[in-house]
Amino acid sequence: MQKKKLVEVKNLKKHFNLGKDQLLKATDDVSFDIYQGETLGLVGESGCGKSTTGRTVIGLYGPTAGEVLFDGQNVHKAKGSQKQKLTSKMQMIFQDPYASLNPRMNVTEIIAEGMALNGLYKGKQRVERVIELLEMVGLQKEHANRFPHEFSGGQRQRIGIARALAVNPEFIIADEPISALDVSVQAQVVNLMKKLQREKNLTYLFIAHDLAMVKHISDRIGVMYLGNLVELSDSEQLYDNPKHPYTQALLSAIPMPDPDLELSRERIILEGDVPSPINPPSGCVFRTRCPVAKDICAQQKPIWQEVAPKHFVACHVYQ
Repeated sequence: MQKKKLVEVKNLKKHFNLGKDQLLKATDDVSFDIYQGETLGLVGESGCGKSTTGRTVIGLYGPTAGEVLFDGQNVHKAKGSQKQKLTSKMQMIFQDPYASLNPRMNVTEIIAEGMALNGLYKGKQRVERVIELLEMVGLQKEHANRFPHEFSGGQRQRIGIARALAVNPEFIIADEPISALDVSVQAQVVNLMKKLQREKNLTYLFIAHDLAMVKHISDRIGVMYLGNLVELSDSEQLYDNPKHPYTQALLSAIPMPDPDLELSRERIILEGDVPSPINPPSGCVFRTRCPVAKDICAQQKPIWQEVAPKHFVACHVYQ
């Protein structure tokens, strides 16, 4: 039975006007769906537009064009009480656990802030809920009155997760939630997110550049390059049979645990630097670094097409 679409992103564009006729196309005509209870991973190099896409989906940025629907409602057109209700159902875990927590608020105040804004729980019941959330994310009751500077990076990210859960959301955008953490802590945070997803039927958009970790947590994966979505498929299928040359290069960079295989396998090394999103290449934005680029790649933007069951790619090689 097909799961219902919880989030629909349709032809989303987010451009920033930098003045002097300079337009930065951070997200350029991106479309995807996220189904209830799944994790969609979004990967790509730094500066490819992943975080901008996430922030626009949740409504922190207004779109230049396109629309985002959450459970059939337009996120950017919602007003008043409808917007507040939508906001409580969509929450975000930020990349930097050091910058995303107010240093002047203690843990109880940080976690309870969303409850107060949405009129959830009262007095003693609110304090009990904060303690329940702390224990849920692996912290303890005595942490409730401490301040952010008294915690490690991993503990701060757990507080960020507890804050996101405080208003009982259905959908959480995790914007590189493990990139600022020690390697030993990253797996703990990801396993915690998976556990909470199973228990609460949460839906995630998981943004990261660590491809190995994205495979561990994601049901489906989308690959972005220079503001464009270039490939999207089930996690296993993407790793076993990547179609887009950019995806193939990204996956070839993942270290293998077997040293013999690591030495014998062929790496795909991309030449040149990522072009500026202010002045992207004509046609296919990846063509200037693509090892299989053709003449048509400079002339036409490749169409988004299904090249295998539930496996989509934008590349002239498959047209």
